[in-house]
Amino acid sequence: MLKRFLHNPILKPKRENIWESKLVFNPAAVRHNGLVHLLYRAVGDDNISRIGYAASVNGFEFFRVDKPVFAPRGILESKGCEDPRLVYLDGRFYMTYTSYSPKGIRVSLASTSNFFQWKRYGVVLPDMDDKDAVLFPEKIGGKYLMFHRPMATPRSIWIAFSKDLIHWHDSKMVMAPVGGSWDGVGIGSASPPVKTEKGWLLMYHGVDEDAVYRLGAALFDLKDPSSLISRYPESIFEPEEDYELHGEVNEVVFATGICEIEDTYYVYYGAADKVICGATVEKEALLSLF
Repeated sequence: MLKRFLHNPILKPKRENIWESKLVFNPAAVRHNGLVHLLYRAVGDDNISRIGYAASVNGFEFFRVDKPVFAPRGILESKGCEDPRLVYLDGRFYMTYTSYSPKGIRVSLASTSNFFQWKRYGVVLPDMDDKDAVLFPEKIGGKYLMFHRPMATPRSIWIAFSKDLIHWHDSKMVMAPVGGSWDGVGIGSASPPVKTEKGWLLMYHGVDEDAVYRLGAALFDLKDPSSLISRYPESIFEPEEDYELHGEVNEVVFATGICEIEDTYYVYYGAADKVICGATVEKEALLSLF
């Protein structure tokens, strides 16, 4: 269903930049004022994850900055800042990301107005190993909402609520793996939810018993996003090209960014944990699945 960009991969590691010399993958994406902004995970010679930045006018060709725009700080990020997700909310760009340290894997939050100067809020889900956190791009019922994925088995998608983006409560499971299927071992939110006339569209990743990562789609209720309306039973995108089949981790498409441009969704993903790629899908075609 998704059509790959003709010139994939769109970003590759750069040997001359030691902070992104080995791997670039799992990009967050947001479109604002005519530009597509990417924040991506980069790994260099020291095996520490940092966040790089790239921008595009047309969504296909990107200019990238040669220095990281966000780097680990403090003991809770001592092993890296990983897998950002991005929304524009209350006049600022908010980035959820994974803080990795000897103490575990935690969900953290930061915000910016320009992608170079950041306000850090620190770990916002402190009580458990957790990742794949995505914010909703607007308040619902006067509260901020977040999908996240505790590391406990089964690896499922949960929802949490907040009045201030810092303190989160009432967390509960909203979608679980389906045993024996393409997403039977674990699932997690891919890109942040997108508001549509049918509901909140969530693209999510699923992994099977052979450790193949594919992309799926689900719809949640507009007024009560803890309520799952529909879940398309098949994957909508899977590893096929060489750059998706072979890399740091084989057979992976891991979509972490989505932008709506006219009637098309532009989906940005990490391929085999090594390079960054893109694909498109017509909005009408995707929503017709539900």
